[in-house]
Amino acid sequence: MAAKTLTIDGKHVSVDESATILDAAVDAGIYIPTLCHLDGVYDVGACRLCLVEVAGSSKLLPACTTKVSEGMEIQTDTERLRQYRRITLEQLFAERNHVCSVCVANGHCELQTLAYRQGMDHVRYDYRFPQWEVDSTHSLFGLDHNRCILCTRCVRVCWHIEGAGTLNVSGRGAQARIITDLNQPWGTSDTCTKCGKCVMACPTGALFYKGATVGEMERDRTKLEFIVTAREKKQWIAD
Repeated sequence: MAAKTLTIDGKHVSVDESATILDAAVDAGIYIPTLCHLDGVYDVGACRLCLVEVAGSSKLLPACTTKVSEGMEIQTDTERLRQYRRITLEQLFAERNHVCSVCVANGHCELQTLAYRQGMDHVRYDYRFPQWEVDSTHSLFGLDHNRCILCTRCVRVCWHIEGAGTLNVSGRGAQARIITDLNQPWGTSDTCTKCGKCVMACPTGALFYKGATVGEMERDRTKLEFIVTAREKKQWIAD
């Protein structure tokens, strides 16, 4: 495929024409914050934390789903972008019940890490404090809707890496939630293979291993990348 040449934060970058702005930034060693992005799984642009400024466009564009084009001039860390990212993070914290001190992912949470990195030391919005339940019916895992940020990583991993199709999103707006099968308790699911890939993919404490403590919740996402790479290279296809 042909290569495209563009500029990111003043740095000249050359990438394949099929690449996204996020791909180009990663190749160039330029950091762009993300939450819904997960290596090896297709992107949906849900979290809006990877928004960037592109010369000639009045809109901010998601780096994870915007394809590169010849001559693009991109800014990834302007004051406008920092303000938007701070607002997005604050709204995520205010929308549900993210109490880090009693969360199993404390210290291993991507939402928490991004808040630190963006200098977020308080939330300027009223906390909604919704009453979300915890589904602990599964024999191995738990689902705490209070911690969920609806990044849909778990859904995409379940459908396109494991191929089970157990998880999905139901509802709209503030009432949206992750469901299993036809909105039944996770423990009664006939499709769940108990693989744990959804737990490995989750960026917060929404999905967790039963009995896990804070120190045990660090995820090894290289396993997901290994599975995707092996499939792409057809390493598991028998002769």
